[in-house]
Amino acid sequence: MVGTVAPDALELREAHRFPNRPVRARGTLHWDILALYAGVLDGLRAAGPVASVGIDSWAVDYGLLDADGALLGNPVHYRDARTEGVSERVARVLPPAELYAATGLQHLPFNTVYQLASAVGSAQLAAAGALLLIPDLLTYWLTGERGTELTNASTTQLIDPRTRDWSPTVADALGIPLSLFPPLRGPGDPAGELLPAVLEETGLPGPVPVTAVGSHDTASAVAGVPAKGERFAYIATGTWSLAGLELDAPVLTEESRRANFTNELGVDGTVRYLRNIMGLWLLQECLRDWETHGRRHDLDALLREAAAAPPLRSVVDAGDPAFIAPGRMPERIADACRELGDPVPRTDGETVRCVLDSLALAHRRALEDARELAGRDVDTVHIVGGGARNALLCQLTADACGLPVVAGPAEAAALGNVLVQARARGVLHGDMPDLRRLLHKTQPLRQYEPSSGDHGTPAAWGRAAARLAGRGRRKEGLCG
Repeated sequence: MVGTVAPDALELREAHRFPNRPVRARGTLHWDILALYAGVLDGLRAAGPVASVGIDSWAVDYGLLDADGALLGNPVHYRDARTEGVSERVARVLPPAELYAATGLQHLPFNTVYQLASAVGSAQLAAAGALLLIPDLLTYWLTGERGTELTNASTTQLIDPRTRDWSPTVADALGIPLSLFPPLRGPGDPAGELLPAVLEETGLPGPVPVTAVGSHDTASAVAGVPAKGERFAYIATGTWSLAGLELDAPVLTEESRRANFTNELGVDGTVRYLRNIMGLWLLQECLRDWETHGRRHDLDALLREAAAAPPLRSVVDAGDPAFIAPGRMPERIADACRELGDPVPRTDGETVRCVLDSLALAHRRALEDARELAGRDVDTVHIVGGGARNALLCQLTADACGLPVVAGPAEAAALGNVLVQARARGVLHGDMPDLRRLLHKTQPLRQYEPSSGDHGTPAAWGRAAARLAGRGRRKEGLCG
């Protein structure tokens, strides 16, 4: 994405799009990182002359370098099975309450701390001289300089959100050498310049500085929320839904831990207080499964069918870790409905309606919990990212939450990335409210008001939420 920025103008254009195809080899799911790097180079070539480059990506995953700086194998995908059961082993060394008090991070079985714990004692980790998170690895290949960007580092479960620095307590307890991580740098800090070989390959005139941004894409997406004032919640939608609040300080209470909220670090010293929800991954996997079985759908037609389906007939827990792995998603959703006592969806449209109703309920619960735990009132919900284009999901979320939803921008992560670069280069000035005023002025937004009728009354949403919460309590009881 190429951003053109002036004090009163902000435009994006797509320069290049390339696939991201994970590869399974010898039973392990990897990212094809060299193909992704080639896509980055192609994108730079297509972009033409630029004043700065910034990289954001997904979180938690990393590449290991040897003493000479060579990559030790393709990075492992966070959806790989290698972390199964690892969190339980870690809990015997570092109880969950202590781990949360030290890092404030939501329990997710694929957090970097569990990936590293699973790798302790391996030949690859023993040979490693450095560890680079995905955007930092790509930056290293572009510039030859190593660093660890802070917003992404905060997803490793090795950062103390109060000090905004590493937690030796956690690393020492688990035998993870913090010396593997290059020095921390924050959004707006310089991250080097494109190497001569990169300039030659891309045809860009140099020098081209690379700027650290909120390199966790959610950090950039939250920076790209066009909010007015502080009384807002956000839902950054895509493969995941990240639903929560922007705060000045972390919430590290035991109640927060039990509610499974995370305190990730954001741009300008903020805290992203949020819960991870499975997100549109559920829909993406359904579409992939149907196509595999010869039923390729037009998404718009499928969403119209879902909109006409009975509301709240079947719902599942969109935060259930059982949905993390790929494969057989429609069947697994049907199994979950059956197990929880709801009617099994009869058509593909009803399955999509189940997914979107379930996501809206998960958004509702996350924002209600966040408001209570943080003591923050909310009068508007901002949906950014790919889900902002899904009118049905936006309307269902407004109905479920009983709050107006402002949808857009869909490319919030790219916009947040560009805004941080532009400010670092002196094109823009001011703090986050100043940057957000530019977003609100320049980006197309759509507002959805809570309604009743075709998508369920407020009472119906309340009953569905209570029904789902009751199932969760029963499931917790069965699991001990």
